Amino acid sequence: MSELAALAGATIVFDLDGTLVDSAPDLIGTLNVILAQEGIAPLPIEEARSFIGYGARRLIERGFAAQGHPAPAERMDGLFARFIAHYNEHSADLTRPFPGAVAALEAMKDAGARLAVCTNKLTGLSVPILERLALAPLFDAVIGADSAPAAKPDPRHLVHTIEAAGGLTGRAVMVGDAATDAGAARAAGVPLVLVSFGYTEIPAAELAPDILIDHYDQLPNACLRLLTACPAQSERL
Repeated sequence: MSELAALAGATIVFDLDGTLVDSAPDLIGTLNVILAQEGIAPLPIEEARSFIGYGARRLIERGFAAQGHPAPAERMDGLFARFIAHYNEHSADLTRPFPGAVAALEAMKDAGARLAVCTNKLTGLSVPILERLALAPLFDAVIGADSAPAAKPDPRHLVHTIEAAGGLTGRAVMVGDAATDAGAARAAGVPLVLVSFGYTEIPAAELAPDILIDHYDQLPNACLRLLTACPAQSERL
């Protein structure tokens, strides 16, 4: 019997940007296209990585503000439309799964776990990325903020995703990288794994995950431990 057999029937839910895939090059690349069109200097990827995770509108607003140009509220709809149009054509140019992610997903799927994506990115932008990276067949549900009752950190986003995958909150784990993921998991009463390499202004360790991992090699065992025991305190694998 597989050592991961206890994952059968469980639902493992993933954030997308900064958790499953390193999408910063394409997201910040698109932001910089918009900034250039507005006559504003581009942002270095490393400076803007932590702006990711709250949706495209927030990314645009923060990008403008970081360069000393408050985003014009009356033009946000147009800026957003231009961002989406460009990003949709370039969302997987440089975006790649984080090291070890594919192997971990396949191992948990083979063990009988349901897999789902719960992201504040629009669903229509998320699914094509998974398809272009050949990850889509691994997932039972992909729920963007526009397909949920509310966006993370609202717990309804996470609960809706678990249900859409055919799972139960009592047999689920949230895997993320930032405060939005931590907030949703805590409010929904779902165990939380955070990755240490994602996009977050607050270091992942300070968000008090049940387990903090540094590489996807550690994820299957982390999920197994959370689903078969109740850890007394946060730990790092």
